[in-house]
Amino acid sequence: MFLSFLKKNIVMTIALVATLITCFFVPVDRVYFTYFDMKTLTCLFCTLAIVCALKNIHFFRIAAYNIVCMFKNSRAVVLALVCITFIGSMLIANDMALLTFLPLGYFVLSSTRKMELMRFVFIMQTIAANLGGMLTPFGNPQNLYLYSFFNIPTMEFIRIMLLPFLISITLIILCCFFIVPKEPLELVEGCYKKMNGKRAVVYLILFAFCIALVFRTIPFYWGLVIIPPVLLFMDRSALKAVDYPLLLTFCAFFVFSGNMARIPSVCDLLGTITDRHPLLTGVLSCQLISNVPSAILLSKFTMDYSALLVAVNIGGAGTLIASLASLITFKEYMRYEPGRGFIYIWQYSFYNFGVLLVLFIIMAFVHGI
Repeated sequence: MFLSFLKKNIVMTIALVATLITCFFVPVDRVYFTYFDMKTLTCLFCTLAIVCALKNIHFFRIAAYNIVCMFKNSRAVVLALVCITFIGSMLIANDMALLTFLPLGYFVLSSTRKMELMRFVFIMQTIAANLGGMLTPFGNPQNLYLYSFFNIPTMEFIRIMLLPFLISITLIILCCFFIVPKEPLELVEGCYKKMNGKRAVVYLILFAFCIALVFRTIPFYWGLVIIPPVLLFMDRSALKAVDYPLLLTFCAFFVFSGNMARIPSVCDLLGTITDRHPLLTGVLSCQLISNVPSAILLSKFTMDYSALLVAVNIGGAGTLIASLASLITFKEYMRYEPGRGFIYIWQYSFYNFGVLLVLFIIMAFVHGI
């Protein structure tokens, strides 16, 4: 049973193994407790729980029905799903956008017999989520850190990120436009469900509460004080359905990234090349230890915040761990298409590295590399 659990959660297994390896180089000590971003973990848990509760009252199925009725054809529907995710990442950050809109994408495709598009749609939603939040200081965690660390003026921040932002949305729209056929959609008979209106109101209020937690309008620990007790009373199955292996995966990567930053040889290497080539170093670092740890680590070795800011945003495309939010998509996809992880990773890498290559070439020219 334990081996079956590990095979079913292969990304978590890889993360745990990688973390254990780094522990041989960095013995466990008190600093380990500083690795964990409790705000991220709390917001992730609370949002997962609310999304499960909304699923249980058919909220996403009904929203999918309305989207299909509004846009009529497959290309328009896919563009709508991807653009909603892109805009959502600007408002509620990339991981929360994926948690919210991936289930919507699944229900749209399943209710119209277009499941063959699911892999492409999930990949495009992930790229949109990872790149959509780059324009604002609060759109991504690495933005908020660099914005505060270098004390970057708000308008200068937007000026730096405007070009890669516009390129990103153009590439995403072009991919959807040329790859998805313009075919009429028909809803599967009986896919429409009734929704419990009172519960929907409560859950949507709780979801708005989660957004307030993300924006730090409310201290994050209030999420644990309010949301689990409410769901214990209204829908215990939602708490049981939370993807706890995903939370453990995030914890493992926090430790892995923290340990990598404390290995002297890694720091020496990064210190040597970051000051000379912050854009290239930032992008490559993201592929290995993800964008948030890269921003924290590399900020100690360069004052060229413009290049570093661009690097840790466009660097969110690429490998599956370039942005930890991408693990949310992989987990969701494997739930619907078990045993097809290899083909997903192959196609994910093809589109992500394609987008990353275009962005890097243009931004390298802009930054004079």
